[in-house]
Amino acid sequence: MSSSSAEGNGSPDNNNSRPSGASVTIKSIDSKVEQRGSVTESYEMVDTGKIAPPVTLTVDGFGTVKHPKTGATETVKRFTWQNTDGMSVQVISYGAIITVMKVPDRNGRVDDVVLGFDDIPGYQTPNNPYFGATIGRIANRVGGGRFTLNGQEFQVTKNFDKRHQLHGGKIGFDKYNWEAFVDGTAVTLTHTSPDGDEGYPGAVMVSVRYELKADNRFEALFKAASTKPTPINLTNHSYFNLAGHATGHEEIYRHVVSINADKITDTDADSIPSGKFICVGGTPYDLRIPRELGPAMAKTVGKGIDDNFCLTKGTEQGRTFTARVIHPHSGRVLEVYTDQPGVQFYTSNFMPDPNKNINPKPVNAPEYYEVTRLEPLIPEGAADPPIRGKGGAKYCKHGAFCLETQNFPDAINQPNFPSAVLNPGAQYVHEVVYKFDVLRD
Repeated sequence: MSSSSAEGNGSPDNNNSRPSGASVTIKSIDSKVEQRGSVTESYEMVDTGKIAPPVTLTVDGFGTVKHPKTGATETVKRFTWQNTDGMSVQVISYGAIITVMKVPDRNGRVDDVVLGFDDIPGYQTPNNPYFGATIGRIANRVGGGRFTLNGQEFQVTKNFDKRHQLHGGKIGFDKYNWEAFVDGTAVTLTHTSPDGDEGYPGAVMVSVRYELKADNRFEALFKAASTKPTPINLTNHSYFNLAGHATGHEEIYRHVVSINADKITDTDADSIPSGKFICVGGTPYDLRIPRELGPAMAKTVGKGIDDNFCLTKGTEQGRTFTARVIHPHSGRVLEVYTDQPGVQFYTSNFMPDPNKNINPKPVNAPEYYEVTRLEPLIPEGAADPPIRGKGGAKYCKHGAFCLETQNFPDAINQPNFPSAVLNPGAQYVHEVVYKFDVLRD
């Protein structure tokens, strides 16, 4: 797991310092936003620097949640960034979730390009596929729900087909309301995972620092420290559609994608790595040159992509170019940079499929039961219902893509993968930048 914060070749500007003469003004504002929690104040942080356009940050409430262990009621905070280039981002303290990313197209039209929900109940529904969430302790899968560390075997919770662990277990980091700290136009969210949480050793203190820049970069900096040796692999699970979050699979197929990777990790039917690698040359996974997503997906075995791409690094092992995605019609461009060794490229293959039929299960019961029973029947041929998202949007299969920067999946069980072990006294560091732009005529 990389702990370097050095900037690699091809990295965007990493200058986080404020321009000379800039200051941050904090003032109370008369918020007209509905106060949906006990948060009664909002603040506006205005970067008054004369060199870079200003970025503002406002804070308000986004409802309440129950702590998953204690049951205590907690207020969820919402953070909204806005820059003068027309981009805005919203994050909530629950799950450190990115809920909104609004970016302009080539004509200045602004659309929200990430999938999500309008309220807390939406994010707590069982069919929420981790929209925008911060994932931990271990993103992706832990094969067999077990691993051996320093000669001791650990059994973690199994929430994937009762055989493996997925995205941190039954109550992962995405199910907690994180503590929030504001520093100028940056927000740091923190969470403490106790020793034994979901079966993992050591108490782990994690944080993610979010900030929107004036040039349409949204930056996330993950950090973690542990009291005992433990595996760690954090990520953000945002679902993107550069045509707009509600436009569905037809627009996703028109996206053009390139990923800086020469190989992917080989996996079995459960997406558990074998420890081997597959060179992408001559396969549908060769995205080293830009390819239209629809035709590339159609050539894969499962008619979709859900694979860890092993990023090609230069001599500098810091933040480097990861992927570029273009939506030609709108002109929107997303570039991703990270210091991690891999990125999970996922095309929402497991979202509800409107073309999939649900076959009713046969009932083994007397004939009279068929006549007198009162339970609702599943009509033959009923469509797999979509996930209802923001503004009533219908989210279905292939309606978005994810670029989850990460260590290789199940690295704790694969000795030839980059180490996922975080030792006491060391610090886990993970940087990711989402940089938005538009195609120029």
